[in-house]
Amino acid sequence: MGTGIQAGGRTGGGFSVEQPLWRAVSAFRLLTLVYAVGTFPRAAGHYHDRPGAWAYLAVLALWTLATVRPFSSKQRCGWPWLYADLAIVVAGILLTRAFDAHAGVAAGDPTLPTIRAAGAVLGFAVMGGWLPAAVSGLVVGVADIVEAGGVTASDLHNIVILMLAGVAIGYVIEVARASERTLARALEIQAATRERERLARDIHDGVLQVLAMVQRRGAEVGGEAAELGRMAGEQEIALRALVAEGLAPNPSYVAPVLPRGGLGAVGGLGAVGGRTADADAPDADAEQDLRSYLAPLADARVTVSAPGTPVLLPGHAVRELSAAVGAALDNVRRHAGEARAWILVEDEPGEVVVSIRDDGPGFDAAARLHEAAREGRLGVSQSIQGRLRDLGGSADLFSTLGQGTEVELRVPRGARTGHPPTGARSNDVDSKEGSGR
Repeated sequence: MGTGIQAGGRTGGGFSVEQPLWRAVSAFRLLTLVYAVGTFPRAAGHYHDRPGAWAYLAVLALWTLATVRPFSSKQRCGWPWLYADLAIVVAGILLTRAFDAHAGVAAGDPTLPTIRAAGAVLGFAVMGGWLPAAVSGLVVGVADIVEAGGVTASDLHNIVILMLAGVAIGYVIEVARASERTLARALEIQAATRERERLARDIHDGVLQVLAMVQRRGAEVGGEAAELGRMAGEQEIALRALVAEGLAPNPSYVAPVLPRGGLGAVGGLGAVGGRTADADAPDADAEQDLRSYLAPLADARVTVSAPGTPVLLPGHAVRELSAAVGAALDNVRRHAGEARAWILVEDEPGEVVVSIRDDGPGFDAAARLHEAAREGRLGVSQSIQGRLRDLGGSADLFSTLGQGTEVELRVPRGARTGHPPTGARSNDVDSKEGSGR
């Protein structure tokens, strides 16, 4: 079935919600047989053909005892067994009119199978659900009406109770089966998630570290080794993005223009890590997943943490926000040296918050930004704060000497759309603009 449910509604763990019900049906058939045989002597005085009635009860007893094993589980019990059981029960109801005296029938003597007939209906309920139970209950009800020679209040009462019981149990069985399938699917997903996490850990501890080392050593050696290092860096970023997205394809993903050299080359890429999407395309402002823009930024010194579900914003807002993140990472490279950086994406109901934090030496934020503005270095005021201001959001910078730096970017859900003006918000940030916080 593909959901971990084995035959008979059994989950991969070996438990089946149906199995106890089949045992209950088997026990019910035995108990009602004892009741039918035990109560017959009280009404036998009305019967003009007692040997025939006892012969039927003997057949019913032998059949019930012989089918205890088939009726004990769904694997052994099939529709032919159920049809045969129903036929024997209906035959007993109709034979009651032939064996019992007319006065006994008119007086409301119980039929030969009595409540043993309910066992047949319960079998249909457990096997097929509420609809087969309703049909089999109706068949038993029609047989009761034929045996009584018409519709009586007692027969009508018994028929309604029998059909309601069968339908209710059948419905419960269907709900139990659906719940069991859901549980089996959840267990499959849980097992797959655990395996994916294990593989991700192995990849992170092995393959990604090797690729990062090849990238660094290739850049140091130069020549053909530098090209090999660059390719290793691209594969590292792509592999990190694949692991971050849970090995699930993203239909909206466009191949990124990968930065050369990881964190050291983030600066200057307008939509960092990001897309080759044309800003003038008709669907340029369609909602896109921010995670797929930021995931390629992860490398040996940059950690990207994002929700497990898509973080959707208008395309223009995603490109501008990712460019601001790139500018913040460029500042980490320029001013914090070998510091590590962490990118945290928070998907709030009213806004999206992206925090970029590093463990560098920190600085006096007010003094540094004032000095950068006086010298014409507008990396923070334009590449970061300007972009967020155009989106109707905000960019705040927090830094303390010896405690690193944090940049907090906030974009409201109703982020302004449209294309940024050329010049100050251009993706081609000159080296002077990107050279200061």
